[in-house]
Amino acid sequence: MSDPAGTVAAEAAPADPGRSRPNLRIEGAVKSFDGRVVVEVEDLTLGEHPVEGLIGPNGAGKTTLMRMIMHSVGLDRGTITFFESGYRSGRGKILSNRPPHAVARLGVVKTNQVIQDFERLTIWDSLLLSVANASDERSYRIYREGGLFEENVEAIRGYLDRFGFENPNGFAKSAGEKKLLDIIRCLLLKPKVLLLDEPAAGLPADVSAEVMRLVKHMATTQNVSVVIVEHDLTVIWSMSDYVHFMAEGSVVLQGDPAWIRQHETVVEKYLGSGHVGS
Repeated sequence: MSDPAGTVAAEAAPADPGRSRPNLRIEGAVKSFDGRVVVEVEDLTLGEHPVEGLIGPNGAGKTTLMRMIMHSVGLDRGTITFFESGYRSGRGKILSNRPPHAVARLGVVKTNQVIQDFERLTIWDSLLLSVANASDERSYRIYREGGLFEENVEAIRGYLDRFGFENPNGFAKSAGEKKLLDIIRCLLLKPKVLLLDEPAAGLPADVSAEVMRLVKHMATTQNVSVVIVEHDLTVIWSMSDYVHFMAEGSVVLQGDPAWIRQHETVVEKYLGSGHVGS
């Protein structure tokens, strides 16, 4: 398997567009820090498959690209556009000129790579806060709290039961609980595109497996487009329908997981020869 050009155009396995799915279209997107280009993506579509993996060595630009999508990191140039019915519909909304909360309101949601939690909120309240509108945080809306509870109690209880939280009225203590709450908060937002940044990190193996089963179910039955950045490649190979490989800030390969994991460029730059076929 040769890689003469090292570009997406030259080395991309054919993608099956399938039914119309929520897409992200990234065009001419560049980000530099201290004069060094860390992301340079000329033309990339995410979300044409139910679950897509985004892999690459440390420093490849994966997390920075995810943050650019959410516009928590601004672009030096280029555009990122969200298409709820696929980019072929031609009806897109530019994300790269909106604040992060407005991006999330459109249905593009990202988990945190670094564990974050509301230290002074109970498990229950931290989940309830995630479904509150900004207007609900104003003092005169305090009487809406009961309505907010009623609207979301079934979904919240479903997640609490599914993941076995023993005391929802207590506080998240372990790193794993805090990581799981961050993921659940994103799921409660009913995303159209879900960006998972190292979702397995910090989670017990059984909890991680249950999260992945749930995410896969949402992707295949609710038409949620999922993109996973993860260094645990067993997650990538088992979950992904399509994989994008980044190196030195650019997406250099795209294709079926089996094709990607055996490609000489991926083996050389990332996996190592011992990984092939394992």
